[in-house]
Amino acid sequence: MRRLRTHLAGALLSVLALSLTTTACGGSSDATSPAPAAASTTTADRVEPLDSTPRPRLPVTVRSADGREVTVEQAKRIVPLSGSLSEIVFTLGLGDRVVARDVTATFAQAAALPVVTRGHDVSAESVLSLRPDLVIAESTTGPDEAMAQIRAAGVPVLVVEGATGLDDVGPRIQTVAEALGVPSAGEELTRRTKERVAAVAESVPAEKDEPRVAFLYLRGSASVYLIGGRGSGATSLIEAAGAVDAGAESGLEKDFTAITSEALVKAAPDALLVMSKGLESVGGVDGLVKIPGIAQTPAGMDRRIVSVEDGVLLNYGPRTDQVLASVVEQLYGEGGAR
Repeated sequence: MRRLRTHLAGALLSVLALSLTTTACGGSSDATSPAPAAASTTTADRVEPLDSTPRPRLPVTVRSADGREVTVEQAKRIVPLSGSLSEIVFTLGLGDRVVARDVTATFAQAAALPVVTRGHDVSAESVLSLRPDLVIAESTTGPDEAMAQIRAAGVPVLVVEGATGLDDVGPRIQTVAEALGVPSAGEELTRRTKERVAAVAESVPAEKDEPRVAFLYLRGSASVYLIGGRGSGATSLIEAAGAVDAGAESGLEKDFTAITSEALVKAAPDALLVMSKGLESVGGVDGLVKIPGIAQTPAGMDRRIVSVEDGVLLNYGPRTDQVLASVVEQLYGEGGAR
């Protein structure tokens, strides 16, 4: 389940583009400047850096989530080991310093970088071959032996606490920014992201009854069908979209529980939130409603499905406003898969 949580937090291989769009690549600044309240136009599946390039002030010593004190002497060759962390580095305006990616960093600016993971496990040899001066990892990044090998080679490794909800967006951005010597850029990006998320949340239509949304994790090829409960990571996103987390509200205490007809009846979801590749793996909406119990729920009967690309759904980073906007659009508009 530890590895599953990593996948659901944005560490799944993703090949589908984000359904909404962002502004084309620019730079980032360590100076504070006004930020727009909502993301603007054009190219899909790109991150949007801040307005001017920051100048890192190093060395700095920061506390890693694993309890270690990490001193960053320079950050000219950075290896972020998750899609979410890569998004933060690029959006801060330091993407030209990133020399590798893991399989979940599929946005356009990072797509050509060498991959240093096999499946979702880090290859220490691949990382070290690129001579990084800083590796940034999630608290769930592994295997432990690979991370120990990287540290033993003298490379600073900053571990960032994994994201479980919207409240984690700002702290994660600020942690990375401080380690890179650009704390002001981190403050600016945090403010911009919060403003955009708030703008989307304010756009949620006022309904008489809040829709009940169940988060499902699906992998048809492995016959894995799970419903999210408390701690799945989806609750705050669902609530920001003006809905109720049906799994958590129905009393599912575990992060994920195997789907049963009884669990679905108790949850009684009006809509189902799924990852795009998960939906694809069960044969789309037609295949989803064939899973026992799905067709008997209000969501199944109405074929009310909200699908978001795997690699960004639970990233809780600079593109969270786009994820939330996609959920809102599909939940209340005509864009949902049916």
